[in-house]
Amino acid sequence: MGSIYLIRHGQASFGADDYDVLSPTGIRQAEILGDHLGRLDIRFDRCIAGDLRRQQDTGRAVLDRLSAAGVVTPPLEIDAAFDEFQADEVIRAHLPDLLETQPEALHILRNAAEHRAEFQRLFATVIGRWVSGEHEKDGLTSWQAFRERVESGLKRILDQADDRQRIAVFTSGGTITAALQSIVGMPAIKAFELNWQIVNTSLNLLKFRKGEVSLASFNSHVHLELLKTPELITYR
Repeated sequence: MGSIYLIRHGQASFGADDYDVLSPTGIRQAEILGDHLGRLDIRFDRCIAGDLRRQQDTGRAVLDRLSAAGVVTPPLEIDAAFDEFQADEVIRAHLPDLLETQPEALHILRNAAEHRAEFQRLFATVIGRWVSGEHEKDGLTSWQAFRERVESGLKRILDQADDRQRIAVFTSGGTITAALQSIVGMPAIKAFELNWQIVNTSLNLLKFRKGEVSLASFNSHVHLELLKTPELITYR
């Protein structure tokens, strides 16, 4: 059977001016993953990243460590199908409705780094509205359209692959969630309950044969757990 490893990017710069930059912890997480895969002698036939900097930098850090371990690695390809959804746009579109019942929301969202728990509560509320399909906003990409974009990226991989290949996809939590919803067939809101548990640089393994895809493992982050350093296990 073939294998697709959906790999979440390392920790990004939450609360900074540019979120789309790996934090020092995010860089270390990616390097640790690369070392771990090197010890397992996992060799990828293709490596793909979305169009975001944090996704590509995670991929390059992993591949650099694999190369340092003597593992031959393919070049990193870019496919925007594996980008994350635009969380800022989703929040802005739903913010007026949110403010009607939670007037403190704007302050919390503007100061997310100082109000992490409250930010997560508000973000989960917004995501619930978005994925429900019951609160569509003009000009905002729907959850269904986002999921279809991810599905099209997976289909391209499968159409080009043979059943012996190992393929790494460096992507984001929302993209992994969309893929899992499609493969497992769970409701979107249930898929997002899993999303909140996806650890930075975790491995989510899909197995495929003749175009049929199944989930083999979810959110494996043993490469971080083995170091017994809890601060390396992050979720944003």
